[in-house]
Amino acid sequence: MIRTDALDQLPVRTAVPALERALDERGTAVLCAPPGTGKTTLVPLVLAGLTGGGPARRVLVAEPRRIAARAAARRMAWLLGERTGGRVGFTVRGEREVGPDTVVEVVTTGVLLQRLQRDQELAGTDVVIIDECHERHLDADTAAAFLLDVRGTIRPDLRLVAASATTDAAGWARLLGDAPVVEAQGVSHPVEVVWAPPAGPVRPPHGMRVDPALLTHVAAVVRRALAERDGDVLCFLPGVGEIGRVAGQLQGIGAEVLQVHGRAPAAVQDAVLAGASGGRRVVLATSVAESSLTVPGVRVVVDSGLAREPRTDHARGLAALTTVRASRAAGRQRAGRAGREAPGAVYRCWEEAEDGRLAAFPSPEIRVADLAAFALQAACWGDPDASGLALLDPPPAGAMGAAREVLTAVGAVDGAGRATDRGVRMSRLGLHPRLARALLDGADEVGGRRAAEVVALIGEEPPRDYGDDLAHALRTARRGGDGYAARWRQEVRRLSRALGSTRDGGGTGSGTGPDDAAVGLVAALAFPERVARARGEGAFLMVSGTGAELREGSRLRSAPWLAVAVADRPAHAASARVRLAAVVDEDTARLAAGHLAFSGDEVRWAGGDVVARSVERLGAVELSVRALRRPAPELVRGALLEGLRREGPGLLRWTRDSEQLRLRLAFLHRVLGAPWPDVSDDALLARADEWLEPELSRAGRRADLARIDAGQAVRRLLPWATGDAARLDELAPERIEVPSGSRVRVDYGGEQPVLAVKLQELFGLTETPRVAGVPVLVHLLSPAGRPAAVTADLASFWRDGYRGVRAELRGRYPKHPWPDDPTTTRATRFTSARLRRDPGRP
Repeated sequence: MIRTDALDQLPVRTAVPALERALDERGTAVLCAPPGTGKTTLVPLVLAGLTGGGPARRVLVAEPRRIAARAAARRMAWLLGERTGGRVGFTVRGEREVGPDTVVEVVTTGVLLQRLQRDQELAGTDVVIIDECHERHLDADTAAAFLLDVRGTIRPDLRLVAASATTDAAGWARLLGDAPVVEAQGVSHPVEVVWAPPAGPVRPPHGMRVDPALLTHVAAVVRRALAERDGDVLCFLPGVGEIGRVAGQLQGIGAEVLQVHGRAPAAVQDAVLAGASGGRRVVLATSVAESSLTVPGVRVVVDSGLAREPRTDHARGLAALTTVRASRAAGRQRAGRAGREAPGAVYRCWEEAEDGRLAAFPSPEIRVADLAAFALQAACWGDPDASGLALLDPPPAGAMGAAREVLTAVGAVDGAGRATDRGVRMSRLGLHPRLARALLDGADEVGGRRAAEVVALIGEEPPRDYGDDLAHALRTARRGGDGYAARWRQEVRRLSRALGSTRDGGGTGSGTGPDDAAVGLVAALAFPERVARARGEGAFLMVSGTGAELREGSRLRSAPWLAVAVADRPAHAASARVRLAAVVDEDTARLAAGHLAFSGDEVRWAGGDVVARSVERLGAVELSVRALRRPAPELVRGALLEGLRREGPGLLRWTRDSEQLRLRLAFLHRVLGAPWPDVSDDALLARADEWLEPELSRAGRRADLARIDAGQAVRRLLPWATGDAARLDELAPERIEVPSGSRVRVDYGGEQPVLAVKLQELFGLTETPRVAGVPVLVHLLSPAGRPAAVTADLASFWRDGYRGVRAELRGRYPKHPWPDDPTTTRATRFTSARLRRDPGRP
């Protein structure tokens, strides 16, 4: 029997007529409704015609998480007085409750993507609702883009609703073709904000690490909230590990402590969502409880202020979650959980002054995540670079480039980025492409069942108490009776079935051999760049070139080789931290990372000189090395050029005259341009064939470069062919003769040529000297050679500046001439007395 009373109490009912009109008129709509209003439960039932008397339609609801999908389906079935599998069903990875009468099906966005790839028309589906689209999960963004493509090409009748729990709906409305925005008002009870920052200093999070002092403080705030407030307490923490540690500190609090996260057993999830069974409860949850789930009985929220977001180090091939400060939007969502059913309170474990400095919204996953799976989805869709997809944020070019490299390496795409048959099979496994490769290729080597076991273990990282030894973790999961082991076995069954359905009649391998070797091989196939060789106790070097370290006490510390399955690199750390790995031997390493193998002569610039050797290498890991006695001349030349690129042309012999020549040429190139050559470092190296030969080809090491006369070599770049080379001394003379008869060197090192000369040597000169038409900057010196004045206009100086300089210096240098009119006085290098003795000399 339909629970009409419960349905009538859902606030979203007032917005349903406007939503139906929008879909009738435009086919798309954005539904903006706060958590708890019924957008996830009432709206699908109405649009399917199961309540409200509307026409019958088949509705597909896409949720970002498995726990939310199951909960939404069970809630809708309860409202209809049924069990899931009847008119309301759900499908998540590894679990399906759908029957012949199902008209509302709740799926995860990942399942929706798989379904779209198999059946772009979504035959039999009339309405798709993408729930919690404000969270900006990559699968949700991708599914929306595919659905818009379907609507625009083959299914204009397909109705699409983007449902958001925030008022930030403008972007989604634009994306859906200026779709109408339908807003529903929630029944919001007042929520008091209590600022509860730690009393002492707390280190900021980095990587996956959270300061234990903060977790101790959060546990204390939970105890305080229980003492000061009525009702159940919902506490938000970033991850499973932090939930476990806080739960351990809440023993004996006189309330039931429950843990809600994606890995929690279904029975625990159901118990939390069913409401209190007598007595108070403390629910420790990750962000899954922000908006997707309703937790009955909660009157108090304790917010740690932390969340987990994906981050990818594309250069090192490391993708992991990292702990970040939760956004203000997330903070509002979390606080709102306390006011669902009655007035409540939120205890925020940070300073009020910090709140305004938080990010407004979470980072869209497409901007920060590993895009290999997305790129494969786009390639299978027929749009390899995703340029034709309607996305709120375009994928970063660098991340897409790195994803393309991964897909090419595992054989998922061809040279043009189009999906191969193998790539299509991989996309249908519901795995990251790396794990799909390990499953397909590993099955041929170790058997389908064991490959599925290892891939399931890597894909859903086991609890920390399983240890960091992948083979040991596998044995623990096989005999385990905990929630993780149950989920693992379920995933193994799913992968085994999927493996059979995606193989074109091929076998799945014999499955013989020891478990440890099988585990290592499958892990190495998944992450060949992370195969690592020991370089010290607990320290390894991955073939990617990244260092890796094991924790103290790890049983893997003495292994000669590792296949690293899970690792992260904390901020500012030199090496990655290994969290899950398997022992392998060199043969396995060569098999898995064979595409990174190199064997041959290697001549390069290292340590400041040419190093020549014969080397066998697996990526960055050197397997064997011996000195090379007679390296090929072209390799030596390349190494010398590399040295010049790294350290600059200063490796050559530059005399004062050759440096001056280079400055003169740089001046002429700057002022006159062609045919005068560019003699910057980059330009010189680009034209090495023209000016450094034959000396460069005769050189074999650094010392030989130091013997090359750079000035003589650079003269080869002068414009001899045009005849302009003969004008070098005319246009940019090395020295200028001044009225005293002295030939004074011109300094071309600045923006303007400089002539530094004693003031008395310029008497009688009224026009500033010029080089290549540019007036020199005259540095007028005292008789002792110290700066007295600077001018680019001698006539002006004699007229306006000379008197001041004369007044200041003639008392200090009385033996030198200081005439009243320097323009009519003969220039001289000597004192007044010397001039009187020899009046004929300047």
